[in-house]
Amino acid sequence: MKLKGLMLGVAAAATATTAQAADLPVAPEPVDYVRVCDAYGSRFYYIPGTETCLRVGGRLRTQFVVNNVLDDDNSPGAWGARDSDGYSWLTRGYAYLDARNATEFGTLRAYVGLRMDITNGASGFKLDAGYIQWGGLTAGYLGSNFNIYTGQVFMGVVTRDWSDSTVNQIAYTAAFGNGFSATIALEDRSGREVGPYGGTRMPDVVAALSVSQGWGAAQLSGALHQVYPDAAFNATVPHGGSEDSLGWAIGAGVNVNLPFANSGSNIYFQGFYADGALSYIGNGITSLTGVQDYSQGNGDTNSGYSLSAGVYVQATPTIGLAMDGSYAHVDTDSTDTIGDVDRWAIDGSVQWQPVSGFVMGADVGYANNSIGGTGGNGDNDFDELLFGVRMQRTF
Repeated sequence: MKLKGLMLGVAAAATATTAQAADLPVAPEPVDYVRVCDAYGSRFYYIPGTETCLRVGGRLRTQFVVNNVLDDDNSPGAWGARDSDGYSWLTRGYAYLDARNATEFGTLRAYVGLRMDITNGASGFKLDAGYIQWGGLTAGYLGSNFNIYTGQVFMGVVTRDWSDSTVNQIAYTAAFGNGFSATIALEDRSGREVGPYGGTRMPDVVAALSVSQGWGAAQLSGALHQVYPDAAFNATVPHGGSEDSLGWAIGAGVNVNLPFANSGSNIYFQGFYADGALSYIGNGITSLTGVQDYSQGNGDTNSGYSLSAGVYVQATPTIGLAMDGSYAHVDTDSTDTIGDVDRWAIDGSVQWQPVSGFVMGADVGYANNSIGGTGGNGDNDFDELLFGVRMQRTF
């Protein structure tokens, strides 16, 4: 009996001790909750353990475009040439990362935009934009500071003519208050070469003066561009072996809000002139065969200009209507391989946004191209007519 009682007492003591230990408070594991960062607008969050604010976003679009349905004897359209694609079917995904910190010298920002797509079975992956900003300093790959307005329509199935280039650059922007600012930049020349060029030597110098206020916005742009023909041209044509020449471009544009229409409605006008720097007047006319910054005959620079306008009307809270139009002209030197070139284009679209971030729309565009003949060559005129539809989700 004594042994049995002793064992029962030990068991009771052990049970009491275990119960008391279970009642002791236990320190919780530390949790680093994600905090909202409202310093830079909506959808920013602090990266846990840092004071860096990050916004993550993306976009997915899929579209179907019926390529040029018009043809003639000189330039058969996509449906008139057996080896050309009659349609283009694109699906493209974007991913965006936007990281920002406050510093004593201003906001420190790093932006990365990645793009992945597949078109008619051919896939591609590229950097859509990537740059660092610190105060007024910007360095990286983004839209040229010469660009002003790059269109209103939803898709833009035909190319209109204005400056619309993305380039490597380093730029400084000074803000003067009341919406006024000025920018000076060095930009990679590679994306602005029209015709056979030698190796890179001097980046383009670009400057812009802009204002943005309640009524709308306006900008003046200027650029200097080194015209540097390749070695084959420099060694053979009778121009004295000139090393290079200096091209230049200027542009101006204004965008005005339409107060009588729904919010977001606006109209813009812009014009560009270039001598030896034709990329700055537009991507449509400079893609035509034979158009280049300098004459193949004597090396003299070619000049040109473009005029464009567009309007966007938010017809209802969910339906938007847009139209763009442009005219471009290149005045070639009399010794060049082609004569003067003219191009005009118009594009219109309608889009429907049934819910926030999701848009569907249709687009139609027409362009006329006229390339003058010279040296026994006849004129080459051809038209373009394209149609497209798109679905797009942004998040």
